[in-house]
Amino acid sequence: STMRKRKTTDSPHLSTDLSEGKEKLRLKQEVGLISGVSLIAGTMIGSGIFMSPEWVLHHMGSPASSLLIWAACGLLAMFGALSYAELGTIIKESGGEYIYILRIFGSFPAFLFAYTSVILVRPAGLAAVCLSFAEYAVAPFYPGCSSPQVVVKCTAAACILLLTIINCLNVRLATSIMNIFTAAKLLALLVIVVGGLVLLAKGQTQSFQNAFQNTTAGIGAVGVAFYQGLWSYDGWNNLNYVTEELKKPEVTLPRAVMIAIPLVTCLYLLVNVSYLAAMTPSELLSSGAVAVTWGDKVLGNWAWLISLSVALSTFGSSNGTFFSGGRVCYIAAREGHMPDILSMAHVRCLTPSPALLFTSAVSLIMIISGSFTSIVNFFSFIAWLFYGMTISGLLYLKIKKPELPRSYKVPIIMPIIVLMAAVYLVLAPIIDQPQIEILYIVLFILSGVILYFPLVRFKCHPRFLQRVTLHLQLFLEVAPTTRDAD
Repeated sequence: STMRKRKTTDSPHLSTDLSEGKEKLRLKQEVGLISGVSLIAGTMIGSGIFMSPEWVLHHMGSPASSLLIWAACGLLAMFGALSYAELGTIIKESGGEYIYILRIFGSFPAFLFAYTSVILVRPAGLAAVCLSFAEYAVAPFYPGCSSPQVVVKCTAAACILLLTIINCLNVRLATSIMNIFTAAKLLALLVIVVGGLVLLAKGQTQSFQNAFQNTTAGIGAVGVAFYQGLWSYDGWNNLNYVTEELKKPEVTLPRAVMIAIPLVTCLYLLVNVSYLAAMTPSELLSSGAVAVTWGDKVLGNWAWLISLSVALSTFGSSNGTFFSGGRVCYIAAREGHMPDILSMAHVRCLTPSPALLFTSAVSLIMIISGSFTSIVNFFSFIAWLFYGMTISGLLYLKIKKPELPRSYKVPIIMPIIVLMAAVYLVLAPIIDQPQIEILYIVLFILSGVILYFPLVRFKCHPRFLQRVTLHLQLFLEVAPTTRDAD
């Protein structure tokens, strides 16, 4: 196949970046510990903590049970991220779940993951975050009424286009923006936390009296509450998508996880307590934008700061989602599971620009018909299906291949708990509240079978694709890459 041949051939035009006369192009190792923490925390703290609390409370029915869900979600994210950290020290390649499924289970399930992730999951997640960014960004211009959907969607599209330019230009620029926005959003959350503590000190504790009253016990409702809570923690696995771009990944990966996730979990719990201190449960449930309602009640004339903070937060989160999402597409193409052009990098900027442009284009399509709540539920269903498969791969390696070298080991009980949670999160909503949309998602995943056998297994590539690839390569100024030798 020309696809594979081209990957093993050095290009005479790539001598600008490379060491000791080796004319090979590779992505730079630009992500250190601070950037790693920012990539995890900055992606996790996005729209979720400002939009999901009312939905978690709605499904759980009581303040105390909703706080338990938030704590459980943080613990689950921590266990999952530590399990992924061990995988990252065994398989030191970028690509996250895709590369782990490929190396452990083989080509076919890895292709199904790449197909679903690149076409549906990652663009949908990016679209959801950018839509929530747009809602908060345009809200000050339409006081007292809901923002026109056309304006919201145009703003979300502009956000995606701006992120595309930033991430295609320079990896260091993208990570610097992540660091700045992560600091800004941590400051915004601290304002909410301090405001809540002041309210509690003044005796506003009515929401915490009989705090377990009206708690929901249905497995489906709890599962959907977990979906909404875990959406706010999504991003705990982001560093595994860029393993090849980490400085000292065997050290940076577990350390970044151990710093970022406990920090985010504590902030989320304190922010939820602050919301409940400022509002009664019924007020929180009726709020269209929880953080803005909190700002109106607590900050008065300074409430606009909250809208600004949420807009900054969601923009930073969408940058992290875009940064890692483009890498899945890039790595899948490098392994022959996506068109060859998507596996290339810009010869001067050293960024996987074709993969980023493709992710951007699909996300723009998603925005046209996107709805935040539905995207979250179906995104979570697919995500936890593949998280479960990846974690089962780690358990297989721990039991069957204990001799494999690894610089970090997680206790086996952690991946077992994550696997049990993944099975529950996939099955509970289907059993308790079956929806036809889930069937559509399963059919979409299975439709990958139709593409896998002719295009990947038997390598039936139309001849015109070679010419298209060549023209795109010249137009985009990109070239094939190689894995980092380290």
